[in-house]
Amino acid sequence: MGTRIATIIFVSLMVSCGGDDTTSTSSSIVTATTTSIPPSRSVLPATTPEPVASMRSKRYCEVLLLGPSPSGITATVYNSFPMGDCPDDQWRELDSATIAAEQGAALALLNGPRFWLMDEVTRDSADVVSETFGAIEMNRYATVEITDPTSIGLRYVSQTVDRKSTFIFRAGHEVYTLLTDDGRRFVMQSWSQQVDPDLSEEELTDLGQLLELPAGWKFETIELTSDLVVGASTQPAQVLQDELLNSYSLID
Repeated sequence: MGTRIATIIFVSLMVSCGGDDTTSTSSSIVTATTTSIPPSRSVLPATTPEPVASMRSKRYCEVLLLGPSPSGITATVYNSFPMGDCPDDQWRELDSATIAAEQGAALALLNGPRFWLMDEVTRDSADVVSETFGAIEMNRYATVEITDPTSIGLRYVSQTVDRKSTFIFRAGHEVYTLLTDDGRRFVMQSWSQQVDPDLSEEELTDLGQLLELPAGWKFETIELTSDLVVGASTQPAQVLQDELLNSYSLID
């Protein structure tokens, strides 16, 4: 696995987990530890989009700006949801080296396209600002401190994410879960076309046939008979990814 993909795996574990669903009673996006933008950067107010009925199946992408910090590496994360669906032609026009130079970052990573599987995300309010990359408008939702480089690129290994948010999967929908050998269950929160550009949502039901799961693990598809609520605003989450970069959160 290349360094770029390995870094994306780690960083997306930390932050590629939430969007802004303005149907919530509070503003909605998964957040990690937020910090202020350096004084040299111009800051625009965050865009307030029109409400959406559900996030499920909505396409998004992210730009991750990486730089050194006293504790290791800082990744500042910008997400396109819900301002737009990250059109493929606009996404392909983005150049990571150009973005890094323009933004004063050591490295820029392009994370996407990805698709949500929850219906709603709620979170506490945070310092959110707007930026445009090429023709794609994004909001800055988080800054993550990467302190353990040895965990970069490890699949099926959970990471602690200080996002203080709640995911809501509504009754009547299928959810796709991993059952570990010690009885923990993780639910897929977003799926990716980064490794397999042809992966579709319809294929997720039988995804277990494509995954190389750890010994004793099971992939299970469950149809919800009641709403599933994952996470909390007062505690960190546990998140992992499979080899296709699909992301899962631990069900409390």
